Amino acid sequence: MKACVLYSGGKDSSLMATILKRLNLEVELVTVNFGVYRSWVPALESAKALGFPHSILRLDRSILDEAVEMIIDDGFPNNGINFVHRQALEATAGEYDIVADGTRRDDRTPKLTRDEIRSFEDRNSVEYINLTGFGYKTINRLASQLFILKREKSDIHNNSDYEIEIRYLIDKIRGMGESLRFFPEHYQTRVIGWK
Repeated sequence: MKACVLYSGGKDSSLMATILKRLNLEVELVTVNFGVYRSWVPALESAKALGFPHSILRLDRSILDEAVEMIIDDGFPNNGINFVHRQALEATAGEYDIVADGTRRDDRTPKLTRDEIRSFEDRNSVEYINLTGFGYKTINRLASQLFILKREKSDIHNNSDYEIEIRYLIDKIRGMGESLRFFPEHYQTRVIGWK
């Protein structure tokens, strides 16, 4: 069976990829990009370090524009990021038997409800797998046992999350640094190899 993991290069999506690979699935790591900024580069580096095949899922720029508009209108990023995540899931569903990501129990976004997951699976005849049963502490413990991790302040050069191109576009539209109104400074952990 062919499995896709929506991949940021972080510990969550890397752990999901490792679990699926251990189950003898054909795993491909896929990073979403809209062509606004080369946000996929850190994820590609992490995928190479772990020995997984990686590809870039190029989604239409209009999706990014709509997400940015939502975020600016709402004053917070949750709905915009969830919108992008749903679009990414739908775009991968036709190509894979299993679509997975690193979302976990403690995540606020991106997050699908139980009904959204059932609908996605039924409409697309796929399995959707995530880390919902795993909490932050468990993910950290497992990831630190498996991977060499690099923790740094999140920026557009070391992160492949959906938010990177969103932040880039907000700064381009509204002025440099304006994205910090919606995405406060935080730290990101990226996988750089196996232990």
